[in-house]
Amino acid sequence: MSIILTGSDLTIEDVVKVARHHERVKIAASAEEKLQKARDFVDRLVDEGQVVYGVTTGFGQFKNVVISKDQTTILQTNLIRSHATGVGEPLSQEDVRASILVRINSLLQGHSGVRPIVIERLVDLLNDDIYPFVPCKGSVGSSGDLAPLSHIMLVIMGEGEVIIDGKRKPSIEALNANEIEPIQLISKEGLALNNGTSVMTGIGALGVYDAKRLAKHFDIALGMSLEVMMGTLSAYDPRVHALRPHPGQIKVAENVRKLCADSEIMASHKDCGRVQDAYSLRCAPQVHGASRNAIAHIEEVVTRELNSVTDNPLLFPDDNEAISAGHFHGEPIAQVMDYLKIAVAELANISERRIAKMVDPSTSEGLPAFLIPEAQAGLSSGFMIPQYVAAALVSENKVLAHPACVDSIPTSANQEDHVSMGTIAARQAREMIQNAESVAAIEMIMGTQGVDLRSPLVAGRGTRVVHEIIRRAVPELLEDRIMYKDIETVQAMIKDERILRRVEDAIGEQQ
Repeated sequence: MSIILTGSDLTIEDVVKVARHHERVKIAASAEEKLQKARDFVDRLVDEGQVVYGVTTGFGQFKNVVISKDQTTILQTNLIRSHATGVGEPLSQEDVRASILVRINSLLQGHSGVRPIVIERLVDLLNDDIYPFVPCKGSVGSSGDLAPLSHIMLVIMGEGEVIIDGKRKPSIEALNANEIEPIQLISKEGLALNNGTSVMTGIGALGVYDAKRLAKHFDIALGMSLEVMMGTLSAYDPRVHALRPHPGQIKVAENVRKLCADSEIMASHKDCGRVQDAYSLRCAPQVHGASRNAIAHIEEVVTRELNSVTDNPLLFPDDNEAISAGHFHGEPIAQVMDYLKIAVAELANISERRIAKMVDPSTSEGLPAFLIPEAQAGLSSGFMIPQYVAAALVSENKVLAHPACVDSIPTSANQEDHVSMGTIAARQAREMIQNAESVAAIEMIMGTQGVDLRSPLVAGRGTRVVHEIIRRAVPELLEDRIMYKDIETVQAMIKDERILRRVEDAIGEQQ
């Protein structure tokens, strides 16, 4: 199968399919027509000698320097070469593929002026699995992702580097191996290729997908913790949440009710007289729900940006006009990526509090200290240090959650005097999601241990499925052993959605 790109209907799920699963890409015929019309308009502007920013002028502070027709090719080539100045570790292949896909989709709307051959070369990078070397740092998020996009565009010119088998190689080697001819950029094309928000948006799209999946896994972990610490479902009553009808909150409460349905563990203390649970259990629908609401809003903004034109100047061939504007400014994505960071941080934050309660016999309602059988108390540390790890990850996320978008350093001799730092925010969000996945894995492993310790009582309809699948891969902790591989194993199950799929098979789709 192939993803058909039109410029106007790309989804986050499409980005995941192309970036992670290497689904092939094709261009819709309707988009090719718009491309050619815009290109013809650029050629006319150049032939007539009209003064248009970045087409017949220099860039940034050099906006008033007029470039002659015979210099336009040099201008565009120099733009890509000079702007490819990123530093740091390379972006992952999936981040680069997502960025290329988003850039193609933006250009297809026919307001940028690149030739169809340029689009073909970018499609070749995706369909032939060519992985441009793109340093992760160096974008201020306006004018777009100049440095990282320039590193990508060097490759279709036969310059720069690619990554093959984990090593940096000259890009021409990859082009030759795939019988791809490098291209020479002409008027407007360099600026259209590197002047946009495609890197922050591509990374952000993958982050949103992961965050949505992660929120469901945190609900699963919550259900297990609530159950093994003898919590009550009364605070999850649908009548309660109808009185404060935030959509995410309602979904979380419903998910947990399904997970814990028919739980013998919960039934065993039905009349215990405990009035209410601690906040990390009782208020979890409100906290998880707020993060879910945030992610839903972020998904809407990112999806809109996936199908936007984000370079400058914008071409309107039907009106015979080119307009300099500011769609390259990453602020819409920067703000929601910072919002995503907060949403993810809070999911992990409240999870760590439940983890801490489980290892503390004064708050775990009868579970042994550090969830280790009492015969091993003192001799074995049990789950003492996994709680430390969760605390460290949560603390690190609190540092990363500081908003990137509120900072701005002027660039280009104060011509570009406010920038978004949106790509920094997107990268940080992805890092925080990784940290939060580890926290969710730790809570699930400990919840599974708690189910063992409550035996012979049987867990709920959904939580018993989680217990079963984790126990197939991670044995019960009866005495100390090396546990980092256990965490890696369960985190992998979160990433590939094995746990989620099995739970949904048992109790229906998690909201």
